[in-house]
Amino acid sequence: MGCGCIVALLAMASPRLALFVVWLFTDRLSIALDSFWVGLLGFLFLPWTLLAWAVVYAPVKGVTGFGWFLVIFAFIVDLSAYGASARARRSQPAA
Repeated sequence: MGCGCIVALLAMASPRLALFVVWLFTDRLSIALDSFWVGLLGFLFLPWTLLAWAVVYAPVKGVTGFGWFLVIFAFIVDLSAYGASARARRSQPAA
């Protein structure tokens, strides 16, 4: 339980940092992902989604029930981060 709290606090600062800590100290990412490339692409482009997937994935059943809600919510958070950064770039005056 203590490790989960640390990962949650790290995720608030940076989901990529939390993913790195999860990868370094647990085997959740290797259990939840079939391929290194899926993990790398998730780390680069959809870090919140990858973190949510790793947390809610069950080895036998996969992602079920409320876990899908968390994964979809994380995906929306990732997309909104891209949208917010694009909006911020458009609002800056040209140099």
